[in-house]
Amino acid sequence: MAKAKDDSAKLNIRRWTDRIVSRRLEARNRQRAASSCPTREAETARGKVLAAGPGKMRDDGTRAVLAVAVGDEVLFGRYAGNDVEVNNKELKIMRESDVLAKVVK
Repeated sequence: MAKAKDDSAKLNIRRWTDRIVSRRLEARNRQRAASSCPTREAETARGKVLAAGPGKMRDDGTRAVLAVAVGDEVLFGRYAGNDVEVNNKELKIMRESDVLAKVVK
């Protein structure tokens, strides 16, 4: 069995607490119903999680487990997180709480 190509293999950054690193995915063309609002799609973005931190430290010393994992597709707001460039790749670093939804396939 061939090994799948991993987008995060050459990412030279350290994951931090409840932060995730994602790569923005291009918007898919969809037909919209006549009643849908055209600005709604522009307000959210889709991304693929490339790296995820270990989770936020709780007051009792345990770590909260993240609900997203590497490889997940997520939806997030237009202004969520920070845009960064790492190894000539445009990435977004955001808190897990900035994720609006996880895309289920």
